[in-house]
Amino acid sequence: MIKHASIVPLIGGETIAQQNIFGSKPEYILSYSVFQNNESHLLNYYNNEIPYHLLDDKGSQSKLKLLEKVNVVNTVCPCAGLSSLSPSANSNSAMNEWMFRSAEYVLSNIKPEVFWGENAPRLASKMGEPVVKRLRKIGEENGYTMSIFKTKSILHGLSQVRDRTFYFFWKGDSIPLFEYVDNLETHEKIEDTILNARKGTKENDPMSKILTNAKIPSKDPFYCYLLEVIHGGISHAEYVKKIEKSGNVLDFIEMAGHTYKDVAKWMRAHGFDREAKKSDRMYHKLKGGGNIMRKHVEIPKNYIGAFVGHMPGMLTHPTEDRFLTVRECLAIMKMPADYELLNPSRSLNHICQNVPVTTAMYAAQMVKDHLEGKLETVKSKFLIQDNKSKSINISTVNSLGSFFSLHSQQTVV
Repeated sequence: MIKHASIVPLIGGETIAQQNIFGSKPEYILSYSVFQNNESHLLNYYNNEIPYHLLDDKGSQSKLKLLEKVNVVNTVCPCAGLSSLSPSANSNSAMNEWMFRSAEYVLSNIKPEVFWGENAPRLASKMGEPVVKRLRKIGEENGYTMSIFKTKSILHGLSQVRDRTFYFFWKGDSIPLFEYVDNLETHEKIEDTILNARKGTKENDPMSKILTNAKIPSKDPFYCYLLEVIHGGISHAEYVKKIEKSGNVLDFIEMAGHTYKDVAKWMRAHGFDREAKKSDRMYHKLKGGGNIMRKHVEIPKNYIGAFVGHMPGMLTHPTEDRFLTVRECLAIMKMPADYELLNPSRSLNHICQNVPVTTAMYAAQMVKDHLEGKLETVKSKFLIQDNKSKSINISTVNSLGSFFSLHSQQTVV
């Protein structure tokens, strides 16, 4: 049996994925005090029965010396340091320190056969080069090779188009090659994900009663304009049937050829003075060559983009004129039907700081297959495997700069 543990699991999508693949609960969870709120949901899911140790808590030091040997450790350290969604992202961001701290502790103290985690796609880019260089050094000093696996959630059958980058440390001098997966043509539609969210839940599931946004979508002045003026007064459900893919209400207005000058005139005629002024500002900004913020009501169809930021509170139900319940948000990230978010009015964004369970299950399955000797391996200190382009970059050179400069080639030796 493969024994596993987690360090900085946050809400726990990866930890639950390991449990599903390895067939057992984690032996323990390690973290730091700054992440306690994020991890309170996962500990609650396990009824607080899984040992939880804070590495910066002096009272835990004696217990850490008695940690059971495990084969695999996973992590979901914060990715804001390299995320394209963070305006302050850079290779020197303090947020990247959590990757280094967790790697140093796990590889030098626990010494599992595999240590893996997920981070921003930029980890495998020029920006992430200094971060990777430091991670490689930590790995090599402790007898590990390192690999990066780039993929996209929709390729794993989800209804999200979001790049994902996993990183792995392998004990020894070789690296396994993962099997490629591409379920793009058969991915689950976002409408079905939302409509099936209550399957398997208990009768009085509290997460199915709590709305992320109590407002009625079609009452939003901009969405009202879209439904009434552009589409002749159809309902929300009728509009969802009409469109071919998900989008933002403002994008749909623009795609229909209407300007915000048109919108402003209608807004004033219907008493929406604040929205009229906003429309005027957007009209003049676009006319002057600028851009506008389009974080508005989102309509689901076929698939969505990254489920982050405003999305949990602004994505609508596909058939009912309302926004989503917490359970439906959890379902989009493929969390278990009995998983509950504590204090959801304040912790909703914790759902976004996560890896969809089914995407993480693929990575966990590859780890399991490797431990069982089912995957081909190559002698290398570092490689990047790209599930999107179905290509592999193998590096035996010492210079990361040389490696990244050759990233366009399929194989580098």
